[in-house]
Amino acid sequence: MEDKKKFSPNKDHKLMDQVRETLRYYHYAYRTEQTYCDWIKRFLNFYGMSQHPSTMGAAEVERYLSHLAEKEGVAASTQRQALNAIVFLYRDVLDVDLGAIAPVRSKRHRKPPTVLTQAEIMSVLGEMEGTHRLMAQLTYGCGLRLMECIRLRVQDVDFGQGRIFVRGGKGGKDRTVILPEAVRPALADHLERVLELHAKDLRAGFGEVYIPEALARKYPNACREPGWQYVFPSKKRSIDPRSRREMRHHVLESGFQKAVKEAVRKAGIVKRATVHTLRHSYATHLLENGTNIRMVQELMGHKDVKTTEIYTHVMEKDLNAVKSPLDLL
Repeated sequence: MEDKKKFSPNKDHKLMDQVRETLRYYHYAYRTEQTYCDWIKRFLNFYGMSQHPSTMGAAEVERYLSHLAEKEGVAASTQRQALNAIVFLYRDVLDVDLGAIAPVRSKRHRKPPTVLTQAEIMSVLGEMEGTHRLMAQLTYGCGLRLMECIRLRVQDVDFGQGRIFVRGGKGGKDRTVILPEAVRPALADHLERVLELHAKDLRAGFGEVYIPEALARKYPNACREPGWQYVFPSKKRSIDPRSRREMRHHVLESGFQKAVKEAVRKAGIVKRATVHTLRHSYATHLLENGTNIRMVQELMGHKDVKTTEIYTHVMEKDLNAVKSPLDLL
């Protein structure tokens, strides 16, 4: 991987402004910016905001991370998120190398994922309608994560090839998934309405959508092009928190989450099913239908096949269809 150019924030600015300035220089997602800033503030509050982080080091970082594990009982992934934010503060903002960090680690409790049967999936979808139903169909039919569905762009949908291109998934990875035949008509009608809304915005003097800063500099008009518009745009335009320009953002994830939760309740399903359960069910049903686990790994965007293997523990296994190797001799 190519080394990124070292950036030095304005030292005359307040510390948190320096953090935001650096995050934006390196094109971190706005959600990541919010998360990192929150963890950095919590770290500074732990020692008292009057104490500047430059006067502290690895020992203080280890103590705070250990506190998260021992006193607050956070999950291993949460502790790792806090570590990443604090390391960013020291390495990229303060230009300080903390060296090796060895806090008390949070225990990893890897539970089998909640999975719905195909009949239960049909029941849930049957209790949904409109845009939320379409989002649920794509999430289950393509194995999308919540924000991967929310952030889809018009140009990511290829009806010709029957593919959906997932850009910047977990770990910044891109992948390609199959566009289900069953969802094509509804999706085509939906995109037609999306483009009509975009045309209306353009006529009103708006029509911009957020695109990465590097692309915005290289292609100044790309933010107004139909292909860059979100597949699931918000009903109202809003002010972009970074550029302060009025744009049409994607829908909030909370509306989709509530719709799935309500559909699960109406379907009479007692499992604790969420939007992410649709993705878990996708992987499990692929394996049950005989799809090679390496292909499932690719479709899910998993870095390690061990992550995919967890779904083999929740597959419905028909022992009657299994023959002893002795009987095959």
